[in-house]
Amino acid sequence: MKNYFILILGLLTTAVFAQQPQTNGRPPVKKIKLTGTVIDQETQEVLEYATISLVNERFPDRIQGGITDSKGNFDLEVFPGKYNVTIEYIGFDKIQYDEKVLRADENLGTIALRIAAESLDEIELVGERTEVEIRLDKRIYNVGKDITVRGGSVADVLDNVPSVSVDVEGNIALRGNENVRILINGKPSGLVGLSGPQGLRSLPAESIEKVEVVTSPSARYEASGTAGILNIILKKEELEGFNGSLVVNGGLPTTFGGNASLNWRTKKVNIFSTTSVRDSESRGGGIFESENFDPLRFVNEQREYIRNRKSIFFNLGTEYNFDEKTSLTVSGFIRRSDNESNNSTEIENLNASGLIIDQFGRYQFEEELDNSQQFTANFTKKFDDKGHELVIEFQTESSAEDENDLAENTSTFNQESESLEDQKRTLLQMDYVWPINENTQFELGYRGDFSFQETDYNVFDLLDSGRTPNVQLTNFLGFTQNVNAAYTQFGQKVNKFSYLMGLRMEKTHIEIDQKTIDVFKEKEYTDWFPTLNLSYEFNEKENVTLGYSRRVRRPRSWSLNPFRSLTSLTFFRQGNPDLDPSYSNLFDLGYLKRWEKFTFNGSVYLQRATQVIERITEATGALVVVSQDPLVELPEFRSTSINLSENTRTGTEFTLTYSPKRQVRISGNFNIFNSFTQGSYNGTVLDREIVSWFARVNSSFPLPFGINTQLRGFYFGPNANAQTESKGILTFSGALNKSVFNKKGELSFSVSDILNSSRRKSITETPDFRNYTEFQWRQPTYVFTLTYRINERKMDRKRNRNGGFGGGEEGEGPDF
Repeated sequence: MKNYFILILGLLTTAVFAQQPQTNGRPPVKKIKLTGTVIDQETQEVLEYATISLVNERFPDRIQGGITDSKGNFDLEVFPGKYNVTIEYIGFDKIQYDEKVLRADENLGTIALRIAAESLDEIELVGERTEVEIRLDKRIYNVGKDITVRGGSVADVLDNVPSVSVDVEGNIALRGNENVRILINGKPSGLVGLSGPQGLRSLPAESIEKVEVVTSPSARYEASGTAGILNIILKKEELEGFNGSLVVNGGLPTTFGGNASLNWRTKKVNIFSTTSVRDSESRGGGIFESENFDPLRFVNEQREYIRNRKSIFFNLGTEYNFDEKTSLTVSGFIRRSDNESNNSTEIENLNASGLIIDQFGRYQFEEELDNSQQFTANFTKKFDDKGHELVIEFQTESSAEDENDLAENTSTFNQESESLEDQKRTLLQMDYVWPINENTQFELGYRGDFSFQETDYNVFDLLDSGRTPNVQLTNFLGFTQNVNAAYTQFGQKVNKFSYLMGLRMEKTHIEIDQKTIDVFKEKEYTDWFPTLNLSYEFNEKENVTLGYSRRVRRPRSWSLNPFRSLTSLTFFRQGNPDLDPSYSNLFDLGYLKRWEKFTFNGSVYLQRATQVIERITEATGALVVVSQDPLVELPEFRSTSINLSENTRTGTEFTLTYSPKRQVRISGNFNIFNSFTQGSYNGTVLDREIVSWFARVNSSFPLPFGINTQLRGFYFGPNANAQTESKGILTFSGALNKSVFNKKGELSFSVSDILNSSRRKSITETPDFRNYTEFQWRQPTYVFTLTYRINERKMDRKRNRNGGFGGGEEGEGPDF
């Protein structure tokens, strides 16, 4: 960067001397032209913004030169003389012509720069271009040109991040643990609200800049999430002027969508927006087989689902810079989705000999309207010292979910249900960072998270006598959770050793107000969460890290509601108002080593949790009337959550990347862990131990005619909890990509679940019954995506020239 300031100063100096020539009576010296073209040696692509500098040995302070244009050309006017000419570009080896004598116009021709070997070593690639940065408390994956997620959503991006898995129902897990906290720009978001991770499908993959995988969170982060934190950082453009991208996609099963990300920036003001629309259909289904031991009987259920989802997402924000050190950013988004679902369940009642006694069905039509809106204001004040800053943030959001359900039963009365959920949330946050010196940093902050949720659930039996309220299911629940937190942390770098230690206090107040049965419960507890992260750097290419943190998992409102929620005629879910939080201690030992063409990143981890929240299934002992003529009664099953004693999870994972050349990359991620759960419920011992693993392989390579291809395979091994054991799942995906519109756009084709093998198969066994479940959330998808970039190519070059985005994002820890 110093060279560029010198270059600019030299250009200004040259301009001044040019305007005031000192001729001393002699004829003025005429300038000559120096021209040429700069390209990438390997890809033969032109390099825009490459730097050409000329230094005269007699006047070393008078640097002349310039940069290449959009076609890689340069055309400079210089005085005749002897120069040291340097052509350079960030990330490439420079080319230098020493003592070059220039007497007349000269064309240097095509100058091919070779990418620097150390630049390849500095990044680890996942998919085509997903870089990884290692920090004391996290790994940061910069989402690059991963063509398998074109036209997809945030969930598709997360499914390609090492250590992360997304199951067939869209549930997100970190190292096999689904209790992971998902943040957007370091904060909770209405996109992860009432619908859980499903709301993330409204956010296009193209809007994501990077994903932070935080397996050993520092004290700055909230303590929720016993597995750790996934922090999704959205793109923020840095180039002045107007730029952005337009994306349209379509495919099978019926899928249409598009998004526009636009940005306009001046020195004082930055205005940015993202608009996304999606219309998709997904088909799935499964089977549910139940064997009741006493008396011996069998029930088989076959379910099919057809889901249609229409959504629109709009985000608008502006950033105003009062001066170089003070800024205010305000932004907001609205999300609307209209979801329809047709579910059919065919039920067979069999005797002990396996003969069908009765057959009947249940057919459901659901319509769900989701609305979310969020407003955020951020004030940042930077002080004279680098990294010295105060950030104050306010966020408010509201979400509403209106669901209507009609269930038609072939053998008994029909049912109709209406569910209305409203959630309001306010967040106040303050972070103060004080760099005591170049290698020492102190930090403290406050966070207040206040949420209130109401659920009004009404069920009606459609009898011959009319629409009758079902008092066993109809209920109204109010849920309040307020968390006040304060933290402090201190970090220092001593030679090759770095450490960051912190302490966080969270005071939680919870109210459960079940108005239907007039039950009010109030809980309050104060917890302390220490953190420690250590790092030792052997050299620039090798380091080792050690992290410890304490985490908490708080029960959600639906797991505390004592009222029933029907899943089928014979199966219902019920909350447990006595459920307590679960606490865990996380230890993580990591190692990173880089070679010329290989990168190895591995870790060994231990997670020990107490008061573990587990979902169990039990027979209630009651019989459910599923047919009145003839009379048929089947056993009833209940699913609820309980606190077991403890769970110990130990494992190891590693990511190995091989990059023989820039356009050929292979990356593999492997994770294996042992999970041991101890506890009992109603006199039944629920101890369970299982070894599970998952592996992911990505490969990308070029094909003829400028086509790039990427293949991805993922296997999630068998898994288990207290009662249920799930079998392994194997999936494959692939994509093709080609530049169009003079490299201003891209056309891609992607296929997910090529083998149609993404199915969850599980077995639940107790002394009273055995259940087998097979479920498929969606069928394979085939999607074409067209992307058009507006000034984005120029924007990318400028980012490289500035050495990347730099700085910390919201929720990011110090860079020791």
